[in-house]
Amino acid sequence: METNLHISNKTKGKLPRLPFAQLKSKILGGTYELSVAIVTPAESHRINLTYRQKDKPTNVLSFPLSKNSGELILDLKTSAADAKNFDMTKEQFFLFLVIHGMLHLKGFTHGSTMERAEKKFLKIFS
Repeated sequence: METNLHISNKTKGKLPRLPFAQLKSKILGGTYELSVAIVTPAESHRINLTYRQKDKPTNVLSFPLSKNSGELILDLKTSAADAKNFDMTKEQFFLFLVIHGMLHLKGFTHGSTMERAEKKFLKIFS
Protein backbone atom coordinates (compact mmCIF):
# COMPACT_ATOMS: atom_id res chain seq x y z
CA MET A 1 0.00 0.00 0.00
CA GLU A 2 1.42 3.38 -1.03
CA THR A 3 1.08 5.86 1.82
CA ASN A 4 2.74 8.97 0.32
CA LEU A 5 4.26 9.60 3.74
CA HIS A 6 7.84 10.48 4.66
CA ILE A 7 8.93 10.83 8.29
CA SER A 8 12.28 12.34 9.18
CA ASN A 9 13.55 12.38 12.78
CA LYS A 10 16.18 15.13 13.02
CA THR A 11 16.64 14.64 16.77
CA LYS A 12 18.40 12.02 18.83
CA GLY A 13 15.15 11.19 20.59
CA LYS A 14 12.83 8.27 20.07
CA LEU A 15 9.52 8.97 18.34
CA PRO A 16 6.23 8.15 20.06
CA ARG A 17 4.45 5.26 18.37
CA LEU A 18 1.65 6.81 16.34
CA PRO A 19 -0.30 5.47 13.37
CA PHE A 20 0.98 8.25 11.10
CA ALA A 21 -0.11 6.52 7.88
CA GLN A 22 -3.63 5.84 9.16
CA LEU A 23 -3.96 9.39 10.51
CA LYS A 24 -2.84 10.82 7.17
CA SER A 25 -5.17 8.59 5.20
CA LYS A 26 -8.20 9.32 7.40
CA ILE A 27 -7.66 13.09 7.66
CA LEU A 28 -5.93 14.06 4.41
CA GLY A 29 -6.72 11.14 2.11
CA GLY A 30 -4.68 8.36 0.59
CA THR A 31 -3.22 10.36 -2.28
CA TYR A 32 -2.05 13.31 -0.15
CA GLU A 33 1.76 13.54 -0.02
CA LEU A 34 2.86 14.31 3.53
CA SER A 35 6.31 14.95 4.91
CA VAL A 36 6.73 14.95 8.70
CA ALA A 37 9.91 16.34 10.24
CA ILE A 38 10.66 15.93 13.93
CA VAL A 39 13.04 18.74 14.89
CA THR A 40 14.87 20.17 17.89
CA PRO A 41 13.58 23.23 19.77
CA ALA A 42 16.38 25.30 18.18
CA GLU A 43 15.20 24.27 14.70
CA SER A 44 11.50 24.89 15.45
CA HIS A 45 12.50 28.29 16.86
CA ARG A 46 14.39 29.14 13.66
CA ILE A 47 11.54 28.03 11.40
CA ASN A 48 8.90 29.79 13.54
CA LEU A 49 10.91 33.02 13.44
CA THR A 50 11.53 32.77 9.69
CA TYR A 51 7.98 31.97 8.59
CA ARG A 52 5.77 33.38 11.37
CA GLN A 53 7.99 36.09 12.90
CA LYS A 54 7.50 34.44 16.32
CA ASP A 55 10.73 34.44 18.33
CA LYS A 56 10.26 31.14 20.18
CA PRO A 57 10.16 27.40 19.55
CA THR A 58 6.76 25.94 18.76
CA ASN A 59 5.28 22.48 19.05
CA VAL A 60 3.82 22.14 15.53
CA LEU A 61 3.98 23.99 12.21
CA SER A 62 1.97 23.12 9.10
CA PHE A 63 3.09 24.04 5.62
CA PRO A 64 0.66 23.30 2.79
CA LEU A 65 2.72 22.98 -0.39
CA SER A 66 -0.14 22.32 -2.81
CA LYS A 67 -3.72 21.07 -2.72
CA ASN A 68 -2.43 17.51 -2.28
CA SER A 69 0.85 17.91 -0.43
CA GLY A 70 2.25 19.46 2.70
CA GLU A 71 4.69 19.24 5.55
CA LEU A 72 4.38 19.05 9.32
CA ILE A 73 7.22 20.22 11.56
CA LEU A 74 6.96 18.79 15.08
CA ASP A 75 9.09 19.63 18.11
CA LEU A 76 8.81 16.82 20.69
CA LYS A 77 10.57 18.68 23.51
CA THR A 78 8.37 21.77 23.20
CA SER A 79 5.34 19.51 22.80
CA ALA A 80 6.21 17.61 25.99
CA ALA A 81 6.58 20.86 27.93
CA ASP A 82 3.25 22.18 26.56
CA ALA A 83 1.27 19.00 27.30
CA LYS A 84 0.61 19.88 30.95
CA ASN A 85 -1.04 23.16 29.86
CA PHE A 86 -3.65 21.08 28.00
CA ASP A 87 -4.14 18.50 30.78
CA MET A 88 -2.82 15.72 28.53
CA THR A 89 0.02 13.24 28.73
CA LYS A 90 2.98 13.85 26.41
CA GLU A 91 1.76 11.04 24.16
CA GLN A 92 -1.85 12.31 24.04
CA PHE A 93 -0.70 15.83 23.27
CA PHE A 94 1.65 14.68 20.51
CA LEU A 95 -1.25 12.80 18.89
CA PHE A 96 -3.38 15.94 19.25
CA LEU A 97 -0.68 18.06 17.57
CA VAL A 98 -0.37 15.67 14.62
CA ILE A 99 -4.15 15.79 14.17
CA HIS A 100 -4.17 19.59 14.62
CA GLY A 101 -1.40 20.05 12.06
CA MET A 102 -3.07 17.76 9.53
CA LEU A 103 -6.36 19.63 9.91
CA HIS A 104 -4.52 22.87 9.13
CA LEU A 105 -3.12 21.22 6.00
CA LYS A 106 -6.67 20.27 5.08
CA GLY A 107 -7.64 23.96 5.29
CA PHE A 108 -9.13 24.20 8.78
CA THR A 109 -8.56 27.35 10.83
CA HIS A 110 -8.82 27.68 14.60
CA GLY A 111 -12.39 27.66 15.87
CA SER A 112 -15.28 25.44 16.88
CA THR A 113 -15.36 23.47 13.59
CA MET A 114 -11.69 22.57 13.97
CA GLU A 115 -12.15 21.70 17.65
CA ARG A 116 -15.00 19.30 16.80
CA ALA A 117 -12.84 17.62 14.13
CA GLU A 118 -9.92 17.34 16.58
CA LYS A 119 -12.15 15.67 19.18
CA LYS A 120 -13.55 13.28 16.58
CA PHE A 121 -10.11 12.15 15.41
CA LEU A 122 -8.74 11.98 18.97
CA LYS A 123 -11.60 9.64 19.85
CA ILE A 124 -10.88 7.44 16.80
CA PHE A 125 -7.12 7.22 17.36
CA SER A 126 -6.85 7.25 21.18
